Amino acid sequence: MKKNTVVIVEDHLLLSQAIAELVNSFSEFEVSYLCKNGDDFLKTLKGKKEQPDIVLMDINMPILNGIETCKILKDKYPSIRVVALSVENDEPTIIEMLKAGAKGYLLKDIEKNDLEMALTQLIQYGYYHTKEVSDILIGSLTNELKCQQIELKEREKEFLKLACSELTYKEIASKMFLSPKTIDGYRDTLFQKLHVKNRIGLVLYAIKNNIINLES
Repeated sequence: MKKNTVVIVEDHLLLSQAIAELVNSFSEFEVSYLCKNGDDFLKTLKGKKEQPDIVLMDINMPILNGIETCKILKDKYPSIRVVALSVENDEPTIIEMLKAGAKGYLLKDIEKNDLEMALTQLIQYGYYHTKEVSDILIGSLTNELKCQQIELKEREKEFLKLACSELTYKEIASKMFLSPKTIDGYRDTLFQKLHVKNRIGLVLYAIKNNIINLES
């Protein structure tokens, strides 16, 4: 079985090597190479035939930091899943990194099992957020939407509820008796209407506005 490839971008070599050893111990993942900063990674990536599945990215690095690197990757290599791995746990930094395109945010004191679960969910769902980061995102989303009066149609609400489940978009189309193309239209309309960019944004909006009940 082909393993999912991971690149570590971290300016502290010993820490980078330790993380690589940890990732290589996971059955479904392997580290392709290590880079000391964003500039080093972008130059290395340009010379490679294949892109990594996941990049574990530090934020505070010399020459080109994680946030700026993430913005470039989002524009030029959108299929690469970037997850921040940092000691920084302040809200502005987390929000800035996620807005730059990171699909997850992890602290460096994360447990081994939690790191493996995060990498697995990144491959399966395209993103991974801890409860703490989700809470921060909800707060940020609330601030962005607090002055807006957004009215959703009943079918949009139905789609939104299903989008908060584990169903794929194709399965949602079947459940709503609609074509996948129509479901894509619902998704894109809600992205624009709610000012979100991905499925996690839809979930966070639904939670904040009591469209779904997490306890049910």
